[in-house]
Amino acid sequence: MRHEQSRATRNHLGSPRSAAIRPAAGVRLLAGTSRTARRAAVLAAASALLAVAVPAANASGTARASGAADEARAAQRTTAAHRATGAPNGCDAARTALGRSLDTLVTRDGIPGVAAEVTGRDCGRWTAQRGVADLDTGRPMRAADRLRIGSVTKTFTATVVVQLVDEGRIRLDDPVERHLPGLIRGNGHDGRTITVRQLLQHTSGLPDYTEAIVERPVDEWRLRHFEPRELVATALAMPRPATGWHYSTTNSVIAGMIVEKVTGHGIEAEVRRRIIEPLGLRDTYWPGDRTRIRGSHSRSYFPAAGSADAARPDGTSLSDGAALSDGTEWNMSFGGAGGALVSTPGDVNRFFRGLLGGRLVSAHGLAEMKRTVPADPERLWPGARYGLGLIASPLTCGGMWWGHGGTVPGGHRALGAIGPDGRGVALALNKVPDSQQAETDFLAAVDAGFCPAGRAPHASSTDSTTGTDSTTGTDSTTGTESTNTNSTDQLRETE
Repeated sequence: MRHEQSRATRNHLGSPRSAAIRPAAGVRLLAGTSRTARRAAVLAAASALLAVAVPAANASGTARASGAADEARAAQRTTAAHRATGAPNGCDAARTALGRSLDTLVTRDGIPGVAAEVTGRDCGRWTAQRGVADLDTGRPMRAADRLRIGSVTKTFTATVVVQLVDEGRIRLDDPVERHLPGLIRGNGHDGRTITVRQLLQHTSGLPDYTEAIVERPVDEWRLRHFEPRELVATALAMPRPATGWHYSTTNSVIAGMIVEKVTGHGIEAEVRRRIIEPLGLRDTYWPGDRTRIRGSHSRSYFPAAGSADAARPDGTSLSDGAALSDGTEWNMSFGGAGGALVSTPGDVNRFFRGLLGGRLVSAHGLAEMKRTVPADPERLWPGARYGLGLIASPLTCGGMWWGHGGTVPGGHRALGAIGPDGRGVALALNKVPDSQQAETDFLAAVDAGFCPAGRAPHASSTDSTTGTDSTTGTDSTTGTESTNTNSTDQLRETE
């Protein structure tokens, strides 16, 4: 989904980079008045320390102290292990750098709760969390909590399509018309000239239906069911995008429809059979029309109607102390194959490590997924490139991370990424960053997970198939078995 921090006026489902919903004046939100009033009182009491605004707690209070204590104990265990083996200990630096970045998201950017899981061959698997999962109860944020992962779903859908390519049942250069005759016609759009590759790469020229739907009053669509064909029809009635690369959830919905046509099973069933079950993703599921999240999960929040939630001239958020609405309950048929999945940071990490480690698609299939084009920085961020359901983004310590991010209208934000040495970083937020500064801080937190101060730069090479920087260790764009095997060994190290 599109995200222009300086002038964003709406939230688009599943975007890797997206502002919080700005409901139009007079829109009646679905959050209960009493809950909103209680939450507003908590926020007012904490003022700028929004993200740790809980009864009898502040930025140095119970929720944050609990997370820091858990991390300190884990750090002591890691340090002891390094002493026993004689290995260099960069793990403490990584924990410190990421912890500080999460603190910033909470105290400066007004995110109620943030959590991360990091896993790799050097430091094993560890978590960090700050703030609260529930503003009403003050329950601390946990990396084990489920959340809606938005557009990370797109990578799951793209993976199934590439698996079908591996099986010879789909070709990436097939026109959409071959599988879904007559679906894309009219208003300058033609399925005979749009390929499967273009759908997965967001170069189809199709508009994003979410941009039209979110213009409606929230209570008209928040809890209702959407059929995929209805979502596609909404997109086809919109003007054609002006740019060649245009991030659009419409593409993934159509890709899901192709999967169903080819296999005879819905995208939900194929993702379960081909990805969720083989990788043991126990906390990942399709919610269908169920509006509540099963099991332990963080609530999600977006600014209430009429709250001062615009950005200040310096880019910092005005949401500090503003009333928030609870957006946890949502019918995610709105996102479908492009944004409906529920998961956890741990499962997101396991998925990307499985994909980039060669466990889900062939070496050739992964090379195709990592064949990138430049992304519009107004819809992602500077330096980002897009493959087939995969984002490549530069790191300050060299190389790229590969993965995907996503948001949902109610306020959850997720991102999963694999770095050059196989390290995985997955983040979860329960409010979408709503200023340029907050977005910058979010991307800095991702970078901190890979590039703590003093870490040696990663080696990088030029990918001859794309002409872009690509990372060693996880890059298999050359399609060689040896490259893919090295990646697999590295990414399976801590499984």
